[in-house]
Amino acid sequence: MRSENISIARIATLIVLTATLLVVVPGVFAQQESVLDSFNPKAAGPGQAFAGLISDAAGNLYGTTEFGGGGPCNNSLGCGTVFELSPTSGGAWNQKVLYNFCPKTNCPDGAYPLAGLVFDAAGNLYGTTYRGGAYFWGTVFELSPATGGSWKEKVLHSFNQNGSDAYGPEAGLIFDAQGSLYGTTSSGGAYGSEFNGGTVFELKPAGGGRWTETILHSFGNGADGSEATAGLIFDAAGNLYSTTAQGGLYGGGTAFELSPTTGANWIEAILYNFGSGTDPQHPQGLVFDGAGNLYTVAGNGLYGRGTVIELKPTLGGGWTDTILYSFNNTDGYGPNGAALIMDKSGNLYGTTYSGGAYNNGVAFGLTPSTGGDWTETVLHNFGRGQDGRNPSAPLLLNSSGKLYGTTVGGGAHSQGTVFEIKP
Repeated sequence: MRSENISIARIATLIVLTATLLVVVPGVFAQQESVLDSFNPKAAGPGQAFAGLISDAAGNLYGTTEFGGGGPCNNSLGCGTVFELSPTSGGAWNQKVLYNFCPKTNCPDGAYPLAGLVFDAAGNLYGTTYRGGAYFWGTVFELSPATGGSWKEKVLHSFNQNGSDAYGPEAGLIFDAQGSLYGTTSSGGAYGSEFNGGTVFELKPAGGGRWTETILHSFGNGADGSEATAGLIFDAAGNLYSTTAQGGLYGGGTAFELSPTTGANWIEAILYNFGSGTDPQHPQGLVFDGAGNLYTVAGNGLYGRGTVIELKPTLGGGWTDTILYSFNNTDGYGPNGAALIMDKSGNLYGTTYSGGAYNNGVAFGLTPSTGGDWTETVLHNFGRGQDGRNPSAPLLLNSSGKLYGTTVGGGAHSQGTVFEIKP
């Protein structure tokens, strides 16, 4: 039902939701990592998490895995799961699968969730699947708590390869104040095909449990961006921001802004075109600081192993880029799919898919100094023993200063992990 090419492309361009952190951390120090859970799809459990985590007020963690849960796809390993991890008084964590996608053929409920989740105020979970649904081109879904501790899934929208609709979402969703959902797709739209183009879309509740989709922007027209694999963020004025992994003036991707206008139209502005000469390329989502500057990770850099970049607005309405840090393999290589997060002190945190002491990826922190320089600290080198390998998602920081994340591989069953890094 699905080729390995999607996973390879995911490693190259995936992005998950950008998160704003909740605590003040004065600097980045040495950390201690522990594996909270090892995925085992062969036992109908979750497997291979490309998405980051969210938490509820009780400290439970929620996420998705691309495989697992059993079912008719991926050699009966399953088409993906939504899972919960709950801490116990003894320090262990209990895993519970809240939903298994595609228990039957054709996957009308969705298949292969690649992105993280978001809560609404009532405790319902929302997310996307890359494939499945009525037309098998992906879905937006809702999971609601039901009696007896079960969860009920509802497909809010099935994407359709019909020449105008979006399809192939690889990123998660965000809410506005009115309860509408916003997201991106890596393919489809007015100018896209199966593996290019892409869209920004809105889903608005229409009453009676129905939701109405509107395509706010279709990528791929001329020098526009292409392959919107990253999630969106809002500014205080209600404008949307994100990146495309391809396209733009030099073909290396873009940072863009979408602004609402009268008549429900949205106007796109390209803030920056990546890929000119030795310039970084293939950006992976955005995060704001308190001064209105944007930060992202991208490929290339001084050593060709990836970069951390700041985009700063100028008085004339343009944006300038500054490379804050270039990875050199020993400290990380390939921040693919893992958008940055920032705490209130301005420290940045992220992961790289490979590099580090065991060449299986790192979790890192970047701390600014008064002179404008940034210092990188490797918080953890993945890949030793039964540790996780190849993180490909953003990190989550809780109010105690602990970082949580996922890996694609490694662990007791070689199918990925959930990990904790504590100061």
